[in-house]
Amino acid sequence: MARKQHITIFTTASLPWMTGTAVNPLFRAAYLAKAGDWEVTLVVPWLSKGDQLLVYPNKMKFGSPAEQEGYVRRWLEERTGALPRFNINFYPAKFSTDKRSILPVGDITETISDEKADIAVLEEPEHLTWYHHGRRWKNKFRKVIGVVHTNYLEYVKRERNGYLQAFLLKYINSWVTDIYCHKVIRLSAATQEVPRSIICNVHGVNPKFLEIGKLKHRQISQGDQSFFKGAYYIGKMVWSKGYTELLQLLQKHQKELSGLKMELYGSGEDSDEVKASAERLSLDVRVYPGRDHADSIFHDYKVFINPSTTDVVCTTTAEALAMGKIVICANHPSNKFFKRFPNCHMYSSEKEFVRLTMTALAEEPVLLSEEMRHELSWEAATERFVRVADITPATPTKPHPSSSQRFMYINPDELKKNMEEASAFVHNTISGFEAARCVFGAIPNSLQPDEQQRKELGYQGL
Repeated sequence: MARKQHITIFTTASLPWMTGTAVNPLFRAAYLAKAGDWEVTLVVPWLSKGDQLLVYPNKMKFGSPAEQEGYVRRWLEERTGALPRFNINFYPAKFSTDKRSILPVGDITETISDEKADIAVLEEPEHLTWYHHGRRWKNKFRKVIGVVHTNYLEYVKRERNGYLQAFLLKYINSWVTDIYCHKVIRLSAATQEVPRSIICNVHGVNPKFLEIGKLKHRQISQGDQSFFKGAYYIGKMVWSKGYTELLQLLQKHQKELSGLKMELYGSGEDSDEVKASAERLSLDVRVYPGRDHADSIFHDYKVFINPSTTDVVCTTTAEALAMGKIVICANHPSNKFFKRFPNCHMYSSEKEFVRLTMTALAEEPVLLSEEMRHELSWEAATERFVRVADITPATPTKPHPSSSQRFMYINPDELKKNMEEASAFVHNTISGFEAARCVFGAIPNSLQPDEQQRKELGYQGL
């Protein structure tokens, strides 16, 4: 029997950091393994203890990759039950305090042997390739699929000299994804357009949220009052995650929203400022520390209000819909996937926001159909991913034209490939100089892992 193809998923974060690029690639790996058609490996960053303390909550730290892998697997099993096993590998990485991001160290393609280098999935391909120096992804792997998670341009625009930075970043993102990816999946049109890209939401929700929704469905069907709390929002408590828009809307329309009781849940750098702004409102708006969205405290809220426009596809919005709640969100490309759901109400103006919010508080959610529930699941997300990624067995390559044919015409595909190779050579050359790397924002001394990380990861040849 022919061996199964191997899919390797590289991502930019790992649990216990509860960020989208830690959680969603983990579920993708699990459900691709469940589909049974591939061998799957998830490759996540390994941080030394100093960086772990900067990133992971509650001062969590791990003494070895094996210890962190155990934590990740337990977390996943608690949410999905037993699923087919897949591999977890680690690559050396460091935390950039100014970017609030984890960046790879060295050539992370080396974490996979050539024998298993069939299909690579780069979760946040621009992020993984900005400073990549080493073997070209397209040369190592037969097929490279990028999945764009983050609207980097929107975040950068909010910084000092943001529009200039965004202008430069736009072209850098297009450049690196073009030379390193065969195809790119954009979760929504909120992301920038890049070469060879297609728009499709290939994320699902944690199965726990669908179970909560089914429970609420049964309660409503039996005539019980299932939603007796008002409105809430949950998200990392930084202004760019929708808190600016939300508090401005509440402040400007306090009179029309009189009687609204709303609770905000989140932790982050701007927590104190958000809390102070909420306390200045005449409305009953209370602020609490962040917690797991599946926590029982959230089950009885009826309305989820999310005015954020920096997300690509908001995970918490999908989770709220899965739990059977009414969602109020902006009519924005990042929310297009949710338009099909009867409990999702989108506003295009402040006046419409007020009307939809007050109406939602007075009505009951529509019961979700099985079809709608399936659309939110990771099974459906995996089906969409396999379809748009076009993951098929390797096909024979077309023979090169003979030397006599070459004199007769120039093969456009070959010319394009040669230009792409030249472009990749330029990027590889620039990324190999420490001074150039630092100018473009790389972490100093990140061309190779340091002695400590080599020891922690079991690298040989110290």
